[in-house]
Amino acid sequence: MRAPAELLEEARGGSRAALARLLSYVEGGGEALRATAALAYRTPVPYVVGLTGPPGAGKSTLTDQYIAAVLAARPEGEGRLGVLCVDPTSPFTGGAILGDRIRMQAHATDDRVFIRSMATRGHLGGLSLAVPDAVRVLGATGSARVLVETVGVGQMEVDIASAADTTVVVTNPGWGDAMQANKAGLLEVADVFVINKADRAGVRETRRDLEQMLDLGGARDWRPPIVETVATSGEGIAGLLEALDAHRAHLDGAGLVDRRRAHVRAQLEAVVAAALRERAAARAAGAALEAAVELLLESRGDPYGAAETLLSDP
Repeated sequence: MRAPAELLEEARGGSRAALARLLSYVEGGGEALRATAALAYRTPVPYVVGLTGPPGAGKSTLTDQYIAAVLAARPEGEGRLGVLCVDPTSPFTGGAILGDRIRMQAHATDDRVFIRSMATRGHLGGLSLAVPDAVRVLGATGSARVLVETVGVGQMEVDIASAADTTVVVTNPGWGDAMQANKAGLLEVADVFVINKADRAGVRETRRDLEQMLDLGGARDWRPPIVETVATSGEGIAGLLEALDAHRAHLDGAGLVDRRRAHVRAQLEAVVAAALRERAAARAAGAALEAAVELLLESRGDPYGAAETLLSDP
């Protein structure tokens, strides 16, 4: 294993291979992750935009257009734009297609952007547990902005809110009635709504449902704007960038600090929970576990008592 400190310096100098290796350390976990995190978390935090929505909403195509627009308006001297595309993992094989970059081939070799596909590894929220660490690595190597495109998994889309400074929820015309819109929990998650594929019928009805949902949510210090886009042609992308800039300006100051405090709290809780799961798995294994299983099969105990016994054994 190459030293993370050495790789970090190379990545800051522009080495894409070094940055890719650091992100592999993050995904791999263990000592390599710990050593990388010890360096990455001592650098400034990049601004994170989260993009989520149901499968088929056109998130990857929208991401491609977002990259092009950001690079076109990119200030001179600004570091790389980091892009993390989180793909679903098969519950049967553990594999992932990691196909988002197929739609972003125009930017694959652009030194101004770094695109990385990551697998959810079974995390139901659609956001890999490694993503917050990967964001910090991108920030440590010069990315002032990071876009995270997540798996669209219905009501679990709220997961992105625990990592993004600005959350974009992508919908399509005809996405469902107002009742379904209210059930989705999107009101609490979205900072910006996008109605993509706005060249199709049903845009007016979808906007009406979103507006009604926002009205029912009561007064808020920020009302999420609704932007219409056609990602395949780039129509509406300028309006999306304006909405993102407006939300960032709204957050400047205490709002951003408070949001990031909540992010750090959620991440720390997730890391603690993961560590406890590992310890519990180590306790609930081997002969003691098999003995407890046999007792339960013979109706000579209950799973709660068995679990307490397994966890209390030295």
